Amino acid sequence: MNTRTETDFTPIDPDLYTTAFQLLDPTPEPGPAAPAAPAPVSVILAAAPPVHRPGPVEKTLTDALAFLDTHGWAKHRLIHPEGARCSIGALRAAAGTRNAAYRDAGNLLLDEARRQHGKQWESIPSWNDSHTGAQVRSVWEAAIRRARHSTI
Repeated sequence: MNTRTETDFTPIDPDLYTTAFQLLDPTPEPGPAAPAAPAPVSVILAAAPPVHRPGPVEKTLTDALAFLDTHGWAKHRLIHPEGARCSIGALRAAAGTRNAAYRDAGNLLLDEARRQHGKQWESIPSWNDSHTGAQVRSVWEAAIRRARHSTI
C-alpha cells in the first residue's frame, strides 16, 4: 500500500530561523556544556585529606592530657585539692571507668615512660612523682603519637 500525504506547507529556508533568533537575541545563552571527564581517584583523594578518627586508646590519652592542661598536673597525690591530678588521676578522669581503653592507655604510657626514663619504673604514679612536668608531658605526647601511629 502506498500512502501519500499532500500538505499545503510552503518550504522554508532552515537558516531563516537561525537568522530570526539571532535578531531577537543577539547574545544567546550557551547551550549545555558537554559533561566533564571524571577526575581521577588520585586527584579526588589528594583534594580531601583523610579524616582522622582516633582509636579508644589515643582518645583516652589525648583527653587525659587535655585534662592535665586544663586542671593542672600534680605530684604525690591522685587529686590535688585545687583539682590538679597526677598522670593516673588524669587517665581515670578521661576514661570515666576502668575499661580496656583505660588499661591499654596506662600500659602504653608506662611503656613510653620506661623508654624515656629507664626500665625501673613499676607504676605510673612512681614514675610521675619522680619527674618534672616537662618530662611527664614529653612521655604523654610520645604515647599519644604511638597510639595514633598504631591506630589504637
